[in-house]
Parts: sequence; structure tokens; C-alpha cells
Amino acid sequence: MKSINKSTKGFTLVEIMIVVVIIGLLAAMAIPAFQKVRQSSQDKAVMNNARQLAAAADQYFLENGVSSVTQSSLVGSTNYVKALNTVANETYPSGFTQGITLTVSGIAGARTVTYAP
Repeated sequence: MKSINKSTKGFTLVEIMIVVVIIGLLAAMAIPAFQKVRQSSQDKAVMNNARQLAAAADQYFLENGVSSVTQSSLVGSTNYVKALNTVANETYPSGFTQGITLTVSGIAGARTVTYAP
């Protein structure tokens, strides 16, 4: 008689399915945390851009003796801010007035950030 040696190495279908479910649950818990970090990072970058624009506007006000300026006078290769890189499709104001709060809208299509100089 021949003896049949059956190999019992490997994983069963149930074991593999349990591992997949556990990985799915861990991913479901981690995704909101990553989104929150991404949102916070975008808001900080937008706030930094707003600070740079406010500082550039203040410098423009001092040098030219005016109290309002357009964004095109502040941003450009020969101006105060060399480039304004958007991070989340946000919209910066087109004009700045001395002492007025900056409002940056449309951050990721939903949020607004204000900066008071």
C-alpha cells in the first residue's frame, strides 16, 4: 500500500479572511487621522502665505505712503513676494488695505482662514 502524505502547510481561507478584515479595520481607523494631519498642514501653509502677503503689503504701505495695494503689486519676480504657491486651490484677496483682516477662502473647496495683521 502506498501511503499518501498530505501537506498541511499554509493558511486556510478563514485565516486569510480574518487577516484581511483586521487590516481593513486598521486602515479605516488610520485614514481620518491622516486627513486631519493633511488639513492642518494645508491650513498652516495658507496661514504662512497670508503672513507673507500681509508683511509685503505693510512694506509697500511704508515705502509708497498709501493705505491700499493690489495683489499684483505685491507678487511677482521683481516684487516683495516672488511667487504665491497655492496648496489647496485657495483664493487670496486681490487687494489689501492697511489694518484690515485678510480672509483666504476656498481652502480645499470648503474652509476659510483669516489672518489679522
